[in-house]
Amino acid sequence: MSGESGGATVFATPQDLIGSEGTTLGPSEWVTIDQERIQAFADATGDQQWIHTDPARAATGPFGATIAHGYLTLSLTAAFVFELLQVEGTQNVINYGADKLRFLQPVIVGSRVRAVGEITSAVAGAGGVRLGYRLTVEIEGSERPALVVDTITLFVPAA
Repeated sequence: MSGESGGATVFATPQDLIGSEGTTLGPSEWVTIDQERIQAFADATGDQQWIHTDPARAATGPFGATIAHGYLTLSLTAAFVFELLQVEGTQNVINYGADKLRFLQPVIVGSRVRAVGEITSAVAGAGGVRLGYRLTVEIEGSERPALVVDTITLFVPAA
């Protein structure tokens, strides 16, 4: 590990990830979850449930406003990872999967979220290094996070 660059924890090569368990990542920059983003996600996924897309009806609903889709919040983790972690000397960076995901708190429209993480595993294999990390998406001003996900990314070294 060669330190931080613009907030990212930087590793010179995928192989340098080996032994990095326990490394803290972040926090990322805050991202505002506005109605335009929520609606764009609803349009892209076909999930037009009123708690996400109908501000007038949602104002009288259980949250007092529209809320982000859980999977919208999860989808932000892909961008957060590139902000939190930089691995040089890679040919590809591939989402490998997730082992555990919990949505803990709804994200109400207008909220700001950010991610923090911790590397939990780094395993070398034939295709590269599989990096496990736990990401927590925090909601500004809330003690409870929006979600926690244990995810895996494959870092394929440059040829």
